[in-house]
Amino acid sequence: MDKKELISMIEIQLKSFIDSKRPKDAEVRKKLDFGYSWDGKTALLFEIRPQWNDPTNIVELPFAKLRFVKAAKIWKLYWMRGSGKWEAYEPKPECTNLQLLLDEIDHDGYGCFFG
Repeated sequence: MDKKELISMIEIQLKSFIDSKRPKDAEVRKKLDFGYSWDGKTALLFEIRPQWNDPTNIVELPFAKLRFVKAAKIWKLYWMRGSGKWEAYEPKPECTNLQLLLDEIDHDGYGCFFG
């Protein structure tokens, strides 16, 4: 698998994960939605919602970060602390399989990602 195919596969996995989280109702999406960004090394997963004290301002609130370490061919998973700092997700901080980490985020057994 070449680099272009790998990046495409990663994009598909990230998009599929986010699509599974997005509310089906378009009206609900105005109040809560999910998105991601991917720069080729780091994926940020975030909530999209109106700011609590200014509903006209739409904010992106990151809840998970996945970083690919090319030299080791592993993914590292981080969660956002209340302080706004990223911390390694201890139960499963790294893995060679992106989908396993996305499943870990989805399961959220410790309430780090979705409370």
